[in-house]
Amino acid sequence: MANEGGPGNRLGELLVREKLITPLQLQKAVTDQRSTGGRLGHHLTKLGYIEENELTSFLSQQYGVPSINLADFEIDPEVLKLVPREVVQRHQVIPINRSGNILIVAMSDPSNIYAIDDIKFVTNLNIEVVVSSDTAIADAIDKYYNQQVSFNDVMLDFDVEEEEFDEEFEFGDSEEDINVLDLEKSAGDAPVVKLVNLILLDAIRKGASDIHVEPYEKQMRIRYRIDGLLYEVMKPPIKLKHALTSRLKIMSNLDIAERRLPQDGRIKLKMGRGKEMDFRVSVLPTMWGEKIVLRLLDKSNLQLDMTKLGFERKALEDFQSAIHKPYGMVLITGPTGSGKTTTLYSALGELNKSTTNISTAEDPVEFNFFGINQVQMHEDIGLNFAASLRSFLRQDPDIIMVGEIRDFETAEIGIKAALTGHLVLSTLHTNDAPSSVSRLLNMGVEPFLVASAVNVIGAQRLLRKICSECRETVEVGEKTLIDIGVPPEEVGEYRPMRGQGCGTCNGTGYKGRVAVYEIMLFNEEVREFILNGASTLELKREAVRQGMKTLRMSALTKLQEGMTTIDEIVRATAPD
Repeated sequence: MANEGGPGNRLGELLVREKLITPLQLQKAVTDQRSTGGRLGHHLTKLGYIEENELTSFLSQQYGVPSINLADFEIDPEVLKLVPREVVQRHQVIPINRSGNILIVAMSDPSNIYAIDDIKFVTNLNIEVVVSSDTAIADAIDKYYNQQVSFNDVMLDFDVEEEEFDEEFEFGDSEEDINVLDLEKSAGDAPVVKLVNLILLDAIRKGASDIHVEPYEKQMRIRYRIDGLLYEVMKPPIKLKHALTSRLKIMSNLDIAERRLPQDGRIKLKMGRGKEMDFRVSVLPTMWGEKIVLRLLDKSNLQLDMTKLGFERKALEDFQSAIHKPYGMVLITGPTGSGKTTTLYSALGELNKSTTNISTAEDPVEFNFFGINQVQMHEDIGLNFAASLRSFLRQDPDIIMVGEIRDFETAEIGIKAALTGHLVLSTLHTNDAPSSVSRLLNMGVEPFLVASAVNVIGAQRLLRKICSECRETVEVGEKTLIDIGVPPEEVGEYRPMRGQGCGTCNGTGYKGRVAVYEIMLFNEEVREFILNGASTLELKREAVRQGMKTLRMSALTKLQEGMTTIDEIVRATAPD
């Protein structure tokens, strides 16, 4: 625990003096620190009083040392060997580089002379300090120092013969063919438990959004979806098929005896330091066994700041003006996995106040939020979007979110709610914003209802971002740029880039994703076009004339800013 008159208190006083936090906030953070221990900076960021990057930047300026983003930095194992794990954990520091007799160390408190002297004594090197956040340093210690077992190490624990295996189970066999007790026993075997834990932890470390466990006739494979694309990570022997699937089903509280019907469950994994990771588990019977897909739900990585999602200035202004209206409908459209839910959660986060009653109908509920009444759909008992919407309207709502408008009944109730003083947020599955109008009309909604109820329709896609560690400029011909939609007179303003591939991005050249948006605001002109039965193309032209940027235009802006590549733009967006 920081000493009351020590650096923690001094940091608090400096932050108050610079008006970055209030005295009341400092008092609350100090109280939390006294009861649970830890550094003051950690409690200030945990309570939401100051952003981690803002605190790091402040410390960097205050102590005159550079700051570093450890998440974007790959540390050489030889450098890590210089400082023992116990020293690193005791002082919450991490060595990041060595140059001659100088060791560069990342710390969250550059004034901790005791830690610097201790590392200097242990390594017999001169120490230079850079500043990083408490969380980033703790994550780096987890990543580099905590026991990491490789897949190869775990596989050595299995007694797997190099021969063709006789299949015990074929698709369509009766449940009695395999003894459930045998499955439970094999699922609890230490090597199986270790392998499953390693798969889950490795996926978290690599920033995967999904894990695919897939059985085929003579082999299995494990794949991770990272930044939108699937990558194969290992092929366990087919003999482990039942043990692996049973272990995952036991962790998800599913019925291991039921292998003929799809099942859905959830795994909650405690990561230490109060952090939890949720896995949404889906089991599907296939020809050669059960395929399991786990969706990773990390609330700590959920970006709810609308200004950081990828909106351009005008698109953000249009979208925010629509969600702050007292009533009407806000629709987000795009394919599965395009970030629609994150955008809606961001909007709800901005609207979530103690004076507002917010209810959501979701299938499934991905993240839980204080102050929002979230309802999980259960089609098998009749609890669907339409039924939930009807109930919401008897619950004195201000804002309603419906996971998806799939049919006329849901669309009709949602539009009537939007016309009777409620703000309704929802999603549709269409290719772009203008075609969403046609989709609603095809469902049977009258044009005058669409024109009067909808405030805004936004379409979005996710583009992979170029890795910041290995980015380089690439020569591209003018014709290539013109072909993807760059106006000929603007070609000279573009300097396309790409990632070479490095340790940070696992050789892909990409790290992280950014959203591109197409925001169609319903003004009087657009409403008039809908009432007159305009086609999707006519609507799109009018919206562009009114200032809407299409998905391709928004993607080209990201290309111009050096965020993404031409290949990503062509992959994720259609030409105008």
